[in-house]
Amino acid sequence: MRRYDFATVDVFTDRRFGGNPLAVFPDARGLTDAEMQALAAEFNLSETTFVLPPENPANTARVRIFNRTAEMPFAGHPNVGTGWVLADRAVDGVLRFEEIAGLVEVRIGRDAAGAVTDSVIAAPQPLTLGPEMDAALLAGCVGLAPGDVLATAHRPVMASVGNSFVIAEVAPEALSRAAPDLAKFRDAAAVFTAPSVTVRRLPIYLHADAGPGQRRARMFSPLSGTIEDAATGSAATPLAALLLSLGDAAEGRWDITQGVEMGRPSLLRTTARRGADGIRATVGGRCVPVLQGTALV
Repeated sequence: MRRYDFATVDVFTDRRFGGNPLAVFPDARGLTDAEMQALAAEFNLSETTFVLPPENPANTARVRIFNRTAEMPFAGHPNVGTGWVLADRAVDGVLRFEEIAGLVEVRIGRDAAGAVTDSVIAAPQPLTLGPEMDAALLAGCVGLAPGDVLATAHRPVMASVGNSFVIAEVAPEALSRAAPDLAKFRDAAAVFTAPSVTVRRLPIYLHADAGPGQRRARMFSPLSGTIEDAATGSAATPLAALLLSLGDAAEGRWDITQGVEMGRPSLLRTTARRGADGIRATVGGRCVPVLQGTALV
């Protein structure tokens, strides 16, 4: 058998057993696609990452991200956590990861003693918007009434900065009542048409106003094996970009709390800014090391 070292970290938290857990294989050379997928399924986390040499030597690494059932083009907490694990590879505090969705830049913060304080990623693509989803159809998927879905600022809409989600605002008092209905997710996925394979698995990201510069969020993706996610950076980034697009400001910042209902509170710090190619977004936070081990393949 071959031996592959791995580490796990809790992402978007400053305490063990909070945030979103992630497994990282810092040297995945020699693993096949099928083996990576099998290992991700075995860990049974929302995502597992596999680090390979970059195709372009100017970059740090090629990073492949697998959820329980499929490879992903980009994801938030896997990049933040992988950046934390690979922080010693940073050059001038920067890592560059080659991914299916494009190049992901990771900035590593350190304190005066040199300890890592945070990991901040720039999403690989500007904001794009896709089809809108009927509010009643969405509400049924998450166990809410159609009236709980708010359309004052925006209607439920597919949004992406590298990974697609249906993003919907709900009333603050409704967010904690949301509960995914697997059968209704399956029914909705059959009628909600979108070009993205990811969206055909229908990940739904709910957010609610929590005060100036503050949002609460929950993410459900039962068709990909994640009943609920504790922290979803690749949904928080298009949310930040979408919120900025609704006004005239050049840039904005939002702190997003997620995972509270799961008992794994997470804090995602997002920014969005207007640029020449559209609205770009970042997300960052802290991580806590949890496990180190070796997988036998």
